[in-house]
Amino acid sequence: MDITREIYWNVGHGVVLPMYLFAALTLVILIYGFVRRIRVYRQGKRLQRLDRLPKRILRLVNRGIGQLRVMLVKAPGIAHALQFWGILLLFIGTVLVLIQVDFTEPLFDFQFLKGTFYQVFSLTLDLAGFVVFIMLVAFGVRRYFYKPKGLATTRDDYIIYGLLTLILLTGFLVEGARMAVTEVASRPDLTALSPVGLLVARPLAGLDESVVRQIHVLTWWTHFFLVMTIIALVPFTKFRHIFTTPVNYLFADLREKGAIDTLNLEAADADHFGAAAVADLTWKDIFDADACTSCKRCQDRCPAWNTDKPLSPMKVVQQIGEVAFGRPQANLIETVTTDVLWACTTCYACQEICPADIEHVNKILEMRRHLVLMQGEFPGGEVQTAVNNTEVNGNPFGLAYASRGDWAEGLDVQRMADGGKVDVLYFAGCYASFDKRNQSVAQNFIRICNAAGIKVGILGKEEKCCGEPVRKLGNEYLYQMVAAENIKQFKAYGVSRIVTTCPHCFNTLGRNYRDLGLEVEVEHYTVFLERLIREGALHLNPQEFDFTYHDSCYIGRYKGIIKEPRQIMHQAGGSITEMAKSKNESFCCGGGGGRVLAEEKLGRRINVERVKMAEATGAPMLVSNCPFCLTMFEDGIKTGGSEGKLKVRDLAEIIGERIAQK
Repeated sequence: MDITREIYWNVGHGVVLPMYLFAALTLVILIYGFVRRIRVYRQGKRLQRLDRLPKRILRLVNRGIGQLRVMLVKAPGIAHALQFWGILLLFIGTVLVLIQVDFTEPLFDFQFLKGTFYQVFSLTLDLAGFVVFIMLVAFGVRRYFYKPKGLATTRDDYIIYGLLTLILLTGFLVEGARMAVTEVASRPDLTALSPVGLLVARPLAGLDESVVRQIHVLTWWTHFFLVMTIIALVPFTKFRHIFTTPVNYLFADLREKGAIDTLNLEAADADHFGAAAVADLTWKDIFDADACTSCKRCQDRCPAWNTDKPLSPMKVVQQIGEVAFGRPQANLIETVTTDVLWACTTCYACQEICPADIEHVNKILEMRRHLVLMQGEFPGGEVQTAVNNTEVNGNPFGLAYASRGDWAEGLDVQRMADGGKVDVLYFAGCYASFDKRNQSVAQNFIRICNAAGIKVGILGKEEKCCGEPVRKLGNEYLYQMVAAENIKQFKAYGVSRIVTTCPHCFNTLGRNYRDLGLEVEVEHYTVFLERLIREGALHLNPQEFDFTYHDSCYIGRYKGIIKEPRQIMHQAGGSITEMAKSKNESFCCGGGGGRVLAEEKLGRRINVERVKMAEATGAPMLVSNCPFCLTMFEDGIKTGGSEGKLKVRDLAEIIGERIAQK
């Protein structure tokens, strides 16, 4: 006798027609619901997100089916992946039944759900249903009894949890009733293929067969209608993310991390900049709200949220969706609020951890652009002053541009205006040029290059701010103005290679300036120095020291430069103690997004919070590789009461002290 089971046992094949009629109706409702939502997405501006299609499809497979993105957060991520795979297997099992009953068997008299294949099929589906049920219980306990801070529970959650639970319970009851009549007594060899169903079947086997059959029929139809109900409700509840999240992997931004659209300020119709309404955003920005799973991972990683500021990246995305679907003419900025928008440090932690590939940062930047370019609004008077100084003097400090290269006096460095050939152009940036503490970094970098036989040039008074802080604050006009002046100088001197000690300059010159016509190799000094050491051009005299290391957001998360700085410090004799939040999970210093120019008035200070993390390691030294970070940490040590407990140094200062004499 074949190892198999009778499809549509007890309900008969007469259920097929009404079943398909109801399924067709459900499909119509499902499509109608999504068509309505697509109309709302189309309120946004056009955006091409189907280029490089093979790469996008691979991303969909890896992150959608493989759940690789979801599993970035280990325990909850693995649990969610198990639940997803379980539901997927149950869906595949249902499809296989339909293929056999409605296609291969009536047309070709061919059954494949038998023998070994059926054994694997039955056991897999039984265990898949059990795993989904266990995960559902676990998530329910977490949401309703031990709810994490900031996790909102809505009507949709009750609907989804209730329906899924009933679907699984009725599914096992249908299976158990069938087994009680057809397997427990007559085919006990088959019961091992459905161990969970057997737990239900055993108590039912003691009942009269007619009662069990009635239970089976009633439960079968209940199960069917519950499944149809949840499918029909998908576009009308947050459960829509079972479709929209995988699709969002297909629509992901494949540009370099942190890429920002460069505005055409000279366009004939350029009379409105930034986003004040949902129609000013792209369709993808609206779609992101539907792809959001409300898992709050972005919120948990946000340095602003974690220091009691009003910014929640998750809520910003959700508010965009609420406005788009409920009040499309509403003022988006008033809904989100300016305190939320100005709190962002653009650290990218939200996007790095998001399991749905949602793009939080550029939404905030678009609203900032409107505030600055259309309303002339800044987070404070001190920022307005810094912006004005950048426009007049080429730096936010308001210091004379003629003194920009004074830090290099007495050093073996070539000023480009004096002529002569150089190996690299060192773009010092504003802090290394004017801030006394950061001038030490620039000076040490030059000495290191000299020791390695690298001829370095600088622009000196011809250098302007790279424009990154003002751009992140929303002033695209001023950014493009200073960028154009810098690019003009690079081209005039035939610069082919730039090295900078500032991660913000590094990202801006190497990525964003390309949109303005600059094609030059740009390196951060950590990568540059690591290569010099590895290739034997730079020799160090190692001296032991203990330290902890801060991964700057703009070279860590944005550029993936994680190992090089650590390798350099190891070569210098350092012994590292990592902070609890390090590498890709590093916690921002608080200076990104132009915040280095602004006073921190809300909540706790981000820089103090990060200094406390460094202090908790017990290491006496905090090493950084960014002028913003160095500045923020010096301040955080003073204002946070960590003086005498922790000292902050830049990587260039450590290496400069350990140059081996030839």
